[in-house]
Amino acid sequence: MKEKVSATKIAQEFLEELKLRYGADLLFHQSGGCCDGSSPMLFEKKEFVISDSDISLGTICNVPFYMNRNQYSRWEHTNLVVDLVDGMGGMFSLDNGTGKRFLIRSEVCTVKE
Repeated sequence: MKEKVSATKIAQEFLEELKLRYGADLLFHQSGGCCDGSSPMLFEKKEFVISDSDISLGTICNVPFYMNRNQYSRWEHTNLVVDLVDGMGGMFSLDNGTGKRFLIRSEVCTVKE
């Protein structure tokens, strides 16, 4: 599958800062909208279990990005762009407490894609 996720330059720069702080062994998981809404959540790999119901959408700065297969069925016609905005990160996400948070912007895929 073609990578379905990318990131803005500012989000990539912030991710690199978080990799320095927490180590490079991280992963993103797109929240399904429970407690923290529909946010890209950043975790240490040892703190989050990827299940058979999760699929990989690609990587950002060598950090894998996953989403639940059922959720992906609703987003499959979009390309996801991780951006960075001011605000409070998801409760368990490593961006929480920094004054910045990751945000998903989606672009509808064209017929060619």
